[in-house]
This record gives sequence, C-alpha cells and structure tokens, in this order.
Amino acid sequence: MTHTVVAGLGCWLPPAVVHNADLMAPDMAAFVQRRIGIARRHRIADGHATVHLATEAGARALASAGTHTADAVILATTTPDRLCPAGAPEVASTLGMTGTPAFDINAGCSGFLYACELAKGLIAGETADTILVIAAESTSTMVNPADSATAPIFGDGAGAVVLRRARPGEQPTFGPTRWGSDGTLADAIAIPAGGARQRASSHPAKADLYLHVRGSEVLRNAVRRMKTSATQATEAAGWNLADVDVFLAHQANAAITTALAAALDLPRASMPSNIETVGNTAAASLPILLAQAADDGQVKEGHRVLLVAFGSGLSWAATTAVWPPGLVPSL
Repeated sequence: MTHTVVAGLGCWLPPAVVHNADLMAPDMAAFVQRRIGIARRHRIADGHATVHLATEAGARALASAGTHTADAVILATTTPDRLCPAGAPEVASTLGMTGTPAFDINAGCSGFLYACELAKGLIAGETADTILVIAAESTSTMVNPADSATAPIFGDGAGAVVLRRARPGEQPTFGPTRWGSDGTLADAIAIPAGGARQRASSHPAKADLYLHVRGSEVLRNAVRRMKTSATQATEAAGWNLADVDVFLAHQANAAITTALAAALDLPRASMPSNIETVGNTAAASLPILLAQAADDGQVKEGHRVLLVAFGSGLSWAATTAVWPPGLVPSL
C-alpha cells in the first residue's frame, strides 16, 4: 500500500493586525474575547486576496520541504478571488510551476483535511509523487462589517503542506480519514448571493452578499459531528483517545473547542489554540495551527496527533497523524 508523508509545512499571516477595539465598543470587545476567545486577527492588504495568501504559504511549505516544485497543487478555499477561474493555477504559475495540474476545492472549514485526503489518493494512485496542498482564506472580505455576529470572528491567512510518497521503510504521517456532509443544513453557514442560484432568480439584497451563520445550530452540529468523526478516526487508526498526544481542532470558537474537549474527555491542555491571535480562518485554520504548534514545540517528532474540522456544507472530517522526524515549518 502506498503511504504519504508530510515533507514540508508553512503558513503566512498578513502583517496588518486588527484588534477587537478597532472593530467595536469596549464592552463588546471584552465580550468577544471572553466568550469567543478572539482578541485580534490579521487582515489582507488592499489589492491582495486569497491567491496572494496562498502563494505566500505555498512558498514557505516548499522551502520547508527543500524543493521548488510539486507534481500538483490543490487549493482549499471558501473565499476564491473570482467565481471563475479557480485560483490554484495562478498560484502554481506564480510559484514557477506553470503547466502543473492545479485546482480548487470548497469544503468549508473542513477543506484542508478534504484536500489532504484527495492528495493522498492521487499519490496512492501514482498520479503524483509530490503534492502541494494549500488552504487560504480572505474571510474578512466576506463578512458584513455591520454584523456583530460574524464581523469580529473571522481573520485572513493561509497554511500549506507538501505531501510526498513515503520511501521504503518510512512511516506514513497520516492515518485513515473519516469525513461526511449534511446538505440539509446547507444554509446554516452560507453566502446566499453571488452564485448561479441567485443570478438565475433575482437581484440580491446587499446583506446576502455577505456570510450568514446560524450560530446555535452550528454549535450543536459542530460538537456532535467533530466528536463522532474524531472517535471514528482514532478507532480506524487502532488508537484510543487516551493515546493522542496533541489534538488540533478547527479554531472556530473557544466555546466549541471547550465543549468538544469535554465531549471527548480530553484534557484542554492537549489542545493547542491560536484563536485569540488569528480568529477563525476557515479552511486555513488547521494548517496555520499545525505550523505554529510544530514551530513552538507543541507538536514533536513521534507525537500522535488528531486533527478535526467542521464547516459549511455542512461538512466535517477527522484524521490521525504520527509526526515525522526532521520537519521544520516555515512561518
């Protein structure tokens, strides 16, 4: 059986930092930090968008892997620069890989794990030996600044990994993935306008050009779905939850993370978090968190790592990883 290892890891956050006090009154700023866990987030510069973020993170992952190229590029994003074309070919060309197959996927905040699973399949099928997987989001462009339920939550950024075919005798990084979706709740996290459905029927209301979130419904489903997929992924890997050294959950909301830790009976200390400083970066959340945790020593060689995400679609995914030796992330 063909296995896959993580050969490179990188992330990039735009330099501009927006604090709670820059967005809202002091009492609301304190509430957002206390209840949601966010104190600040990063914002893209004027003239930049998702392709720029993805290129920066992709370059860092390639540098971490000690290479300048890959056999394919996959970009996971819910905030594409344009409806058409996909951003991945532009990212590939900017990185010096014109002619390389490249495509986007949209699986909400689960997009990074979905993209990694696709990459594993392409490598197992001998379609590629090395794949650059990037998750990048310009979520600040998709939230209504006047909507206090969404505007404070989201930040911009990108993370990336280089996946390659395992060499003989080399331990694979990733274990089995357990994933799923529920389209009956497609409008629980959605931007109603801008696509073919709205264009075919009406002119959009201005508010429908921005992200809408049904918070209480998302919270209930997020904890339930991530608990189930995380449990299934560890069982498929032959682990018990007690075997997990580090648990990396999508950074959506501190309340969700706390509830998930309780539901799985995992110590909160085993769950690195960066939501305070970066906010919710959607599909980019997990690779950014992974790169930062590996950089500061929270994820080390040999660690058993559990990764889980939940997002629009609704979609969810979880996988396990045994962290490889010699991997130095590039931030």
